[in-house]
Amino acid sequence: MHQDPSDSPVDSPAPAHRTTTVERGSFCLARCACGWSGPARRARDRARADAREHLGEPEQDG
Repeated sequence: MHQDPSDSPVDSPAPAHRTTTVERGSFCLARCACGWSGPARRARDRARADAREHLGEPEQDG
């Protein structure tokens, strides 16, 4: 039986890392398109720092 190469499974590239912050009640957390989710934080700044850390960006001085 012949298999068309276009039908074979292909390793797809990892999803792009796009982060966002989500608020749940009084907590804020960072999420990424790759499925990663940071811990719930009371401070939005800390959730944003979690997102930057996930992306491998250096921390910004306040």
